[in-house]
Amino acid sequence: MAFNQEMDTRSLLNERRNVSSPSDTKEWDSVEQMPLGGKTISEWLSELDAIAKEVEAELVSRDIGCHLVEVLEAVNLVLFELRGFKRSPVLVDSKHSYLHSILSSGCGSAILLSIIYIEVCRRLGLTIVGSRVGGDFLIWPQTGYPEELFKVTSGHSLFAIVNGRCVEDPRSMASDLTGTSLLGLEIATNRDIIGIALANLIRLHWKRASRSNHGLMLTSPLRHVHNADEKPNKIDKSNVPLLRPQDLRLAIMASERLLILQPHNWALRRDHGMMLYYNREYGKAVQELSICMAFAPEEEAEILEPFVEKLHLMRLELSWKSLGHAGRLAVP
Repeated sequence: MAFNQEMDTRSLLNERRNVSSPSDTKEWDSVEQMPLGGKTISEWLSELDAIAKEVEAELVSRDIGCHLVEVLEAVNLVLFELRGFKRSPVLVDSKHSYLHSILSSGCGSAILLSIIYIEVCRRLGLTIVGSRVGGDFLIWPQTGYPEELFKVTSGHSLFAIVNGRCVEDPRSMASDLTGTSLLGLEIATNRDIIGIALANLIRLHWKRASRSNHGLMLTSPLRHVHNADEKPNKIDKSNVPLLRPQDLRLAIMASERLLILQPHNWALRRDHGMMLYYNREYGKAVQELSICMAFAPEEEAEILEPFVEKLHLMRLELSWKSLGHAGRLAVP
């Protein structure tokens, strides 16, 4: 983040007149040593241990055992009442999608709050599982009696308290769940959960990066080049829209990590290649889009092919100019 901040000072001056450039960026031997919001990663993870101990203290103060419902009620009390955690209904601020920021501010995305809930319960010896239902990610404890989660007390079911308002929203698929249907959901693995969080980061940072270009989509240049009815669209450096560089790089970084989990996801690799194109990393863009064409359906590969060819020629022309040659590169 410090590296990106250093690089983006000039572009941010267009939006804010009083941005100062950090002159000293300290290098760290490992990511674990790098402070995030004043703490290291291990110190932030210790916050989860502290929350679990607060739940244990709450259970002791009530002089109650470890019945499932009572433990969950104690977790809900500590997280949502004493600590004041709350879900951000609309993801606008990127801070709501990073664990250390949420632990500091108490406001975060549904998927990150679910991760916090899962980790706190794991420290209490309680296994929490989750699944994507429509556009929501829902969590619940592994139990042979899921109907207990849907019993309404004080106006809300335990399932609704854990997962937020989406469970009680009739427009949400989550509102139709019952104890029986819950058992039929596919349980998300840790890999799946990380993938959801990374995909959210990609969408969020791309939206922020392109907000000055209303309606701009990652695939917009592909359609223009492929459409034979339009006037031939020359792609060159001047045609690439100006995006907010820090958010674009953060979207690319999240995409790189998601590709590690989903290397054969052709749509993800296409979007990654297009972000590299917008970031003017044309050589890398050609490489990623070429790999994508090997996995993509035939009709999608046909859309990609003319764009990749023109992008490759543009890269050669830029390389030619960088060697000090004047004029255009003649291609027979």
